[in-house]
Amino acid sequence: MISLTRRRLLTALALSPLMQCAPLRAAVPDNSRILALEWLSAELLMALGVAPLGVADVHNYNIWVGEPPLPATTVDLGLRGEPNLELMTQLDPSLILYYSGFGPSAETLQHIAPTLGFSLHSGDGKPFSAAQHSLRQLGAHIGREAQAEQHLQETGQQLAAARVRLQGWAGRPILLMSLLDSRHAIVFGQNSLFLDVMQRLGLTSAWQGETSYWGSAVIGLERLAEVGNVEVLCFDHDNQRDMQQVTRTALWQALPFVRAGRFRRVPAVWYYGATLAALRFVRVLESALEPR
Repeated sequence: MISLTRRRLLTALALSPLMQCAPLRAAVPDNSRILALEWLSAELLMALGVAPLGVADVHNYNIWVGEPPLPATTVDLGLRGEPNLELMTQLDPSLILYYSGFGPSAETLQHIAPTLGFSLHSGDGKPFSAAQHSLRQLGAHIGREAQAEQHLQETGQQLAAARVRLQGWAGRPILLMSLLDSRHAIVFGQNSLFLDVMQRLGLTSAWQGETSYWGSAVIGLERLAEVGNVEVLCFDHDNQRDMQQVTRTALWQALPFVRAGRFRRVPAVWYYGATLAALRFVRVLESALEPR
């Protein structure tokens, strides 16, 4: 009698919705219900062909990132550093992607849904390598390993082809910058995604000064004179008013690269992105440099 009762209990548990659904949810999240709190993680997800249910700060994503475009149905989760946790709970996500060390802690987010965190790099100053690793990690987590490998293979092929097309620029320093306001710019060098990609293309950065952990430095505009007469690419980000104000100043007009006509404004590329940002950066480089 005891054996029969135990057998019926085990059978009932095996057939219950709880026993059937819980392991599946833990193994492979519902890919239609994934939230991304940082733009890097949103990009990783879309590189795998998955549209995020929600992304933090959609308005500024469209200004600073732009590509890949978010679906019109994407829910805005609030600020990247302080997302709307109540809204996130209501969305009943299957997975939350976040940036390690930024915004709410993993412990806080795990009260809402399982989490997976990513970083720009692991301290080695190689964001592109980190992006490849992160893409494989996310692909394995959501059951899209094949898509990850295909994307990485295609990315490698595009970089190799671009290196050949840009070989005439090897050894010719290029300054990458963006205007922050009428008195400051952000420049990119050591530890940046841009430099990691440029080195793979055989190109050289003109900025040899200090940079942060993320590969950027905020400087006064007067310091742009330090780079001399080099090619300068300036990423736009809906800052037309500041550009007009700066370019009318005597300081700006006296800069060597401005006098030589070697300053170019180019479309925005997310400085702290992953493989899709890298590919967009390559396209921007080729568009700006090849005709010269």
